[in-house]
Amino acid sequence: MDPDTRMMKAAESPQMIKKHGVLALAAGALGVVYGDIGTSPLYALQTVFSSEHGIVVNHDNVLGVLSLVFWSLLIVVSVKFVVFIMRADNHGEGGIMALMALVQRLLRSNSRVRNALILLGLFGAALFFGDGIITPAISVLSAMEGLEVATPDLKPFVIPLSLIVLVALFMIQRKGTATVGILFGPIMMVWFAVIAALGVNQILHEPAVLQAVNPYWAAEFMMQHRLEGFLSLGAVVLTVTGAEALYADMGHFGRQPIRLAWFSLVLPALLLNYFGQGALMMGDPSTAANPFYALSPKWALYPMVLLSTVATVIASQAVISGVYSMTQQAIQLGFLPRTHIVHTSAREIGQIYVPSMNWSIMIGVVALILGFKSSSNLGWAYGLAVTGTIMIDTLLVFVVARRMWHWNRGLILAGLAFFLSIDLAFFGANLVKIVQGGWFPLAIGGLMFTLMTTWKRGRELLARRLQTQSIELDPFLAGLKAHPPVRVAGTAVFLTTNLDKVPHAMLHNLLHNKVLHETVIFLTVKTRNMPWVDLSERVSMQNMGDGFYRITLSFGFKEAPDVPQALQQVLINGAGIDFMETSFFLSRETLIATEMPGMALWRERLFVSMARNGSSATAFFHIPTNRVIELGTQVEL
Repeated sequence: MDPDTRMMKAAESPQMIKKHGVLALAAGALGVVYGDIGTSPLYALQTVFSSEHGIVVNHDNVLGVLSLVFWSLLIVVSVKFVVFIMRADNHGEGGIMALMALVQRLLRSNSRVRNALILLGLFGAALFFGDGIITPAISVLSAMEGLEVATPDLKPFVIPLSLIVLVALFMIQRKGTATVGILFGPIMMVWFAVIAALGVNQILHEPAVLQAVNPYWAAEFMMQHRLEGFLSLGAVVLTVTGAEALYADMGHFGRQPIRLAWFSLVLPALLLNYFGQGALMMGDPSTAANPFYALSPKWALYPMVLLSTVATVIASQAVISGVYSMTQQAIQLGFLPRTHIVHTSAREIGQIYVPSMNWSIMIGVVALILGFKSSSNLGWAYGLAVTGTIMIDTLLVFVVARRMWHWNRGLILAGLAFFLSIDLAFFGANLVKIVQGGWFPLAIGGLMFTLMTTWKRGRELLARRLQTQSIELDPFLAGLKAHPPVRVAGTAVFLTTNLDKVPHAMLHNLLHNKVLHETVIFLTVKTRNMPWVDLSERVSMQNMGDGFYRITLSFGFKEAPDVPQALQQVLINGAGIDFMETSFFLSRETLIATEMPGMALWRERLFVSMARNGSSATAFFHIPTNRVIELGTQVEL
């Protein structure tokens, strides 16, 4: 079986499905995958009919908006993501980072196109960080706004309570969510059942709302309102926010369970609730101020606020965990400096906590809530990041369709034109939000894009500078073998990024200590463009004679690179490495920004700052600190 076919089959996760069962995995997916899109009814239609859009609440407009919602969920989520994009997996993993790594591997021969698509994918990933800040803020705030519907006097407590809930959520991240995560699926199952029941109850009072399934109403709405109708797409798109999560979490649950959960429960529940809200507004236009909570009977408002808050906390948790995962992947792929990552579960490798990112997101969420003050205002900031990421997903997946699946060029162009026209309409409608709040996700995305591209370029520049100062390894070892220095007992491991050059740490060790260990290992750690690497492919070793060895450790971009654990597989002269007799030699570079060609001076200074504040290789590679010797070198960029 060729590698591409193997990658396509990996997402089926037969072992995982056999072990847990499709239904169990589908139930688990409800609590992780569908939290974001599942809580969109809290604020989506409310934002569409807000006074800023100028759409009057009447029979035809409600049917028109509902028709746009219906067909958006059907085309963008069901057809494009669930049926089409989820076919493009990278060894079973999805998401924009996995897709970008897959495209990078498929386009090795065309460097110009590959680099352009990598930059595009990086910008999409950068936008996701903005989405990771907005989603918790708008979700929890919209849930808490039910309090003022139940009792208007409680309005002053909405923002403080939202902040308390969210700050508490960020405070418990370091403890992990594996234990409470077991409850996420059942709670979201209750959530979807309740919102579906509320929608059905109202549809029975106004069954004419079901006419909205006819695309005529969407077309009529757009023709009647023209500019206002186009701008309203910026709010309609809120109904599909979270679609990327279906794809990004494919590796956790598999393609089949996610599809089953979507078509059997999530999609029907969302449509019933949206149509129920529409039916309510057709009968009473004043309910457009908060149609979601207006669906609930008076006696059920407080329980509904509680259920909504729990559901939005689950949605926020899923997005926060997604940001952690994206950060880890970016580090492994060389787009961000090493940072401290905590594994919060001994059983689940995906359960991680990134302290620096956690506190950054929390500060951003608090600032958003204090600055925008309501979910309808936050709706202006939401959407731009999502539509940008979705549009980039579309472009990248059609590269996969052409290069991996070998689709006909005409079919590729027709499909790309169809889906991209929808994406561009949503993206264009959101561009007008820049002044009102859309600048926020763009600013976050621009910042993260600058950091990632600067780090990547800076590492390339540093490697080039080091290479010009380096000595070829083979002739150097030939000289050592001809005139051997004193050899001492034990093993020396020299970490290096280039196995063809002499590590600087080795040169300094010979210069100052004038000895070599009996066993010398030149070790490099590589991250491959796949999420996981089989243990059988983890270690590659070459015996160079006289006690010298070249070893390459390969990890996937979703794995934690544990060097000592990986080296336990290595046998030298029939025996394993004795770590009590092993020293790890690392080179610590002192970087100096200069006017030399390479990067702008401000970017060089930014790179130097990022390098200085990143975690050490010792901590990142899980090397015991009492076995490490660091030798410094100075490099001018």
